Amino acid sequence: MERGQEYIKNKFMEQMDLYTAISDRELLERIDQLIIGESKRLYISLIEKEQCRKELFDAIRRLGILQELLDDPDITEIMINGSKNIFIEQKGRISLWKQQFSSNEDLEDIIQRMVSRVNRMVNERTPIVDARLEDGSRVNVVLPPVAIDGPVVTIRKFKQGVSMPWLIEKDMLPVAVARFLEKLVAAGYNLFISGGTSSGKTTFLNALSEFIPEQERVITIEDSAELQIKGIPNLVRLETRNTNIEGKNEIAMDALIRTALRARPDRIIVGEVRGKEALDMLQAMNTGHDGSLSTGHANSVKDMLSRLETMVLQGAEGLPLEAIRQQISSGIDIIIHLSRLRDHSRKIMEICEVLDYENGQIKLNPLYVFKEDDGSTLEKVSGSLIRTENPLQNNFKLTLMGYKNII
Repeated sequence: MERGQEYIKNKFMEQMDLYTAISDRELLERIDQLIIGESKRLYISLIEKEQCRKELFDAIRRLGILQELLDDPDITEIMINGSKNIFIEQKGRISLWKQQFSSNEDLEDIIQRMVSRVNRMVNERTPIVDARLEDGSRVNVVLPPVAIDGPVVTIRKFKQGVSMPWLIEKDMLPVAVARFLEKLVAAGYNLFISGGTSSGKTTFLNALSEFIPEQERVITIEDSAELQIKGIPNLVRLETRNTNIEGKNEIAMDALIRTALRARPDRIIVGEVRGKEALDMLQAMNTGHDGSLSTGHANSVKDMLSRLETMVLQGAEGLPLEAIRQQISSGIDIIIHLSRLRDHSRKIMEICEVLDYENGQIKLNPLYVFKEDDGSTLEKVSGSLIRTENPLQNNFKLTLMGYKNII
């Protein structure tokens, strides 16, 4: 029976070039005609016919064997290490998947299909690229010779329709903290979300964007468009562009931020700050674009401040450290730090107010801190996000607009 399926697949794929210009409906009709015709002499069950139909359609119009994983809502990450090793993350656990690509060439064909859909290019000359799928999933590709054992693809899937109530239900934060953050976003404070890999930064940023007043003009800037901003009619989405085949015409994050400043934004949302664009982002926050949001990789709030200093220096070597720290303290009002804990849960670990730059240091005022309780074990984290008992008295930023009592 499996031989019958393989025969039909191989016969159809031999004629694949004939089907590139026809519609999906016509393609399915051609597949059905072949399956019905061949099933007269090959015994193929109804279940096998349906499976064969889906696999052929996925191979030509979708992403082949990966489509099954992309359609599974429980799978959050797909990690491909060459054609023979496909790992998946499901409910926080990583395991080896049963299927494989037939060859590295087959895998590279899928890669080219993914990146070409978003006008990206990857080859031996430019073997590393970031892209996205139609559903917003993030894709990172590394080709040989950089990837020694064959093409490496990492696909990060994002849950659709994630909202702040959903995050509250998943125990990322309590209702009271969500209401506090809602007031800060609505009032136009500049918020920065920090965290490690897979800690939920992009998901949390999407949820925070629900609190932006719908009448505002919002511009998002990303390396690869992942944000799912809802309910904002006046929304402009910008995405970086890699160099072309001649190594020219790159449009980087810092250029997009400068362009956004001329497009009359009420708020600027930078998907993730990774390099020299940090300086342009801080300058935007310091020039009247209140309510800006961004994310960055770090292990703690203090570590995030240090990384921001380093990133600014990449774009302005020789700029005094004092000037950089003054830019950070003036531009960012609140830093929210997320972590993925040992039980694979994602939680807010700390919410800090960024105060003035004094005596060579940026002063921080912790507002909420996550503390584990006696119910925690090695397998399960139990605790809560607690309001700090002795906050600093000079938290002037949160009192400017009458929010002294909300914290």
